[in-house]
Amino acid sequence: MLLNSLLLFSSISFFFYGFNCFFSGFIIEEFKRYGIPQFRKLTGWLQLMGAMGIIIGFWINNLQVLSTLGLSLLMLFGVIVRIKIKDNLIQILPALGYFLLNAYLFYMLSFGNCVF
Repeated sequence: MLLNSLLLFSSISFFFYGFNCFFSGFIIEEFKRYGIPQFRKLTGWLQLMGAMGIIIGFWINNLQVLSTLGLSLLMLFGVIVRIKIKDNLIQILPALGYFLLNAYLFYMLSFGNCVF
């Protein structure tokens, strides 16, 4: 139950963030601040595909594994970019949180049962 709730939370979050990569002025400016504006649309597509993969993965299990792995890597790169541009801890925490969440989901789907 908790695992499914966390999967839904991650999916909904990445649908939101993925769409914002295309339409939010704030996100457009953030990618400029990160120094990687050329990756904004790719990031949005990867987030949307990861979110859809989690949802479709309720019927095709391996798809959830791949989607959570992909989203984990995407957010790990997000953490690295934020560290590189010297963001403070508060600015890094959301990316770090989503990295840890999706890494946990990947681990649980691949190797274990939900501990909670």
